[in-house]
Amino acid sequence: MSQYPIQAFLAGTGRDGAGRVLKDILAYDDPHIEGVHDFIQWCFPLHEASFAVPGAPVLSRAEAEAIRSDSAALSGLRAALGRMTRFYAETDGWLRAHDHNHLRITRILSALSDLLGPEPAAEFHAFVTARNAKAGGPVNATSLHYWDSALRGA
Repeated sequence: MSQYPIQAFLAGTGRDGAGRVLKDILAYDDPHIEGVHDFIQWCFPLHEASFAVPGAPVLSRAEAEAIRSDSAALSGLRAALGRMTRFYAETDGWLRAHDHNHLRITRILSALSDLLGPEPAAEFHAFVTARNAKAGGPVNATSLHYWDSALRGA
């Protein structure tokens, strides 16, 4: 088992702060994805603390390197990406001017850029921006700017 908690969680051998394993979260239905707010920080970790969920894990440089070199953790990250992509494809509640999912999308883009590289991040960015465009562009310009910045790793 990994010495790093986020890596172990993504690899399927560890638990998050609420005691869940990754497969539990991947099995959430869409209302559960929408209503639970303390899993996204484990699935898409960042190097800075979460303002939304105090006590959520913060990714260290060493743990990020460990995740990048761990095929099981990368597979878990890709599975989490697949689940969230399905959520954003199957739901429309986030397609409005202001929604907490806009912050989630920024987090996902940042984590993907950092841990998987620019191509998966660009694909997810293209997907969410196309969904927004197809819905008539309801997402506010500030959120779109944050998504673009996250894609660039800024």
